[in-house]
Amino acid sequence: MTHVDTLQTSCRATLVQGDITPPVGIFHRMWGAALHDISTGVHRPLRATLLLMEPREPAGESERLLLVSVDHCILDEEEIATIRAAVCAAIALRPEHFQLTLSHTHGAGWMSRNRSHLPGGERIGPYLDSMRQRIVDLARQAVQQLEPAAIVYHQGRCSLAAQRDFWDEERQCHVCGFNPMGQADDTLLLARLTDRQGEILGTIVNYACHPTTLAWDNTLISPDFVGALREVVESTTRAPCLFLQGASGDLGPREGFVGDVSIADRNGRQLGYAVLSHLEAIPPAETRFVYQGPVVSGTLIGTWAHQPLTEADRPRLRRWRQEYFPVDLPYRVDLPTREETTRQRDEWLAAETKARQGGDPVQIRDCRAMVEQMNRQLNRLQALPEGKVFPYPVALWQLGEAVWVLVPGELYQFFQVALRERFPGVPLLVSTLTGGWQPAYLPTAPTYCHNIYQQVIAAVGPGSLEILVESIAQRLAGMLARRD
Repeated sequence: MTHVDTLQTSCRATLVQGDITPPVGIFHRMWGAALHDISTGVHRPLRATLLLMEPREPAGESERLLLVSVDHCILDEEEIATIRAAVCAAIALRPEHFQLTLSHTHGAGWMSRNRSHLPGGERIGPYLDSMRQRIVDLARQAVQQLEPAAIVYHQGRCSLAAQRDFWDEERQCHVCGFNPMGQADDTLLLARLTDRQGEILGTIVNYACHPTTLAWDNTLISPDFVGALREVVESTTRAPCLFLQGASGDLGPREGFVGDVSIADRNGRQLGYAVLSHLEAIPPAETRFVYQGPVVSGTLIGTWAHQPLTEADRPRLRRWRQEYFPVDLPYRVDLPTREETTRQRDEWLAAETKARQGGDPVQIRDCRAMVEQMNRQLNRLQALPEGKVFPYPVALWQLGEAVWVLVPGELYQFFQVALRERFPGVPLLVSTLTGGWQPAYLPTAPTYCHNIYQQVIAAVGPGSLEILVESIAQRLAGMLARRD
């Protein structure tokens, strides 16, 4: 081998950001164990970050792709659909070319209109309306800022994420928390956007780690570690940073579930410094690294240099293909019913009342947590499509020499590890929680024996994640084999 290709996409693109921080006093409770309901302040602002792309030689607005990332944990699918309709109408975008993804911060609160009756909930509707308009305005701004750009990809490492399926030997149960013996995928996939002059337009950070540094003791609106990550990267690059959440169903920060925002900032800086380190290793766009031959010195030195690409190389950098398809995943046979869930919620409500009468704060907290779990389960069950299978939507974008895999829900790390092992040498950006949260978690088949949170709330049955990997791998193989 006498050369190393610089994997990249040649297109027109722009990256824009805007503040979408909710007002203080809005409903904020995200955790079942939380004793507060409304936010008391802001740790760091929440953001919407938009990446708009189109082919280098655009064939019209129908070829544009828009990826919108917002600093929220979960949004109702109806809310996403409303945002999609507004944005597509504003900039003449095809609906399937609009993808909304979530950073998945658990410090933003649960922004759902069905919580308007709760303390601070009256502010949710107006906030969501304003956020939608903010995203529309940013989309219009992005259209005006489109320019020729190169996206260069690089794979690095960061040790922030840890495996979080832990066996509690004393209590003989699985819990969701740091597992010092577990394996964690530390892949950090970066993409750097530059203009014709090589100036940075933005950075894309694709990393799998639950933003669960902050938990029930935190009362501040927060993007969790994503906020400090952006601050570190943007202070150096002077350009927006887009975070894409990878397959983190069983991954979270080693130190998490706390109320101390300084720990969230420390986690974010760890990831941010790793990003900056690897950014320095990304070569110039539209080049390849080529062996130049020997130079006689104290010994024979083999020299390499970055050389411009030839015209024959450019077509592969400008590939522009998309595929959208469903994968039918079977519902689990023991999926709870709405009637059963309602009965359990009423029982926990009665237990909470009794605990309050007895003045037991721990029992009150636990009962509130179980009521919250049952309410969420009811929301999930009501939103699931009828039938025996969940039609799981997949979007694949082949852009130049990279493939973007955009999928909903919370997938175990196996998903991205398996796909990247199948397609070595192809930059695979894996963005989960894209297009929605359902069908909740997709654990590996053996996990269904653990009675752990991720398995308990999964709507689809054992083997679904493995089915999904095989289905996407087949479509990817066909896409990559095409010569047109």
